[in-house]
Amino acid sequence: MKIEGWLFSGAAIVFSIITVAYWLTAGEIIGTLCIALSGGLAFLAGFYILYTGKRVGPRPEDREDADISEADVDYGFFSPHSWWPLPLAASAAMVICGLIFAPWVVALGTVFLLISIFGFTFEYYRGTDLG
Repeated sequence: MKIEGWLFSGAAIVFSIITVAYWLTAGEIIGTLCIALSGGLAFLAGFYILYTGKRVGPRPEDREDADISEADVDYGFFSPHSWWPLPLAASAAMVICGLIFAPWVVALGTVFLLISIFGFTFEYYRGTDLG
C-alpha cells in the first residue's frame, strides 16, 4: 500500500504547487479553491492509505518474494454480458437533462431510472425458465 499512498501524497504536493502558481498568475479565487481542495483530497487519501498500510502490514502485491497463490482470489462477481448499465446511464442522463429543460423530463427519466435500477439489481434473480 506504500506505492498508492506515496502516489496520492505526491499528487497533494503537485496540487499545492499548482495552487500557488495559479493564484499568482490568474488571481481567480474559485479556480484556486478547486485546485487547493483537490490537493487536500489527495492528501487525505494518501495519509489514510499510508496509515492503514502501517497497521495492516504488507500485502502480497507489495512484497518482492510473494507468490501469485498468496493473493486474494475472490474479487467478487461481475456480470459479463449485462445490458442494464446502458439504460441506467441513459436514464440518469435523461434526469440530468430534465433539470435543464423541463420538469416532466425529470419525472419520465426518474421512472426509467427506477426501472433500470430494478432490472440491474434483480438481473440474476428471475430464474432460467422463460416459458
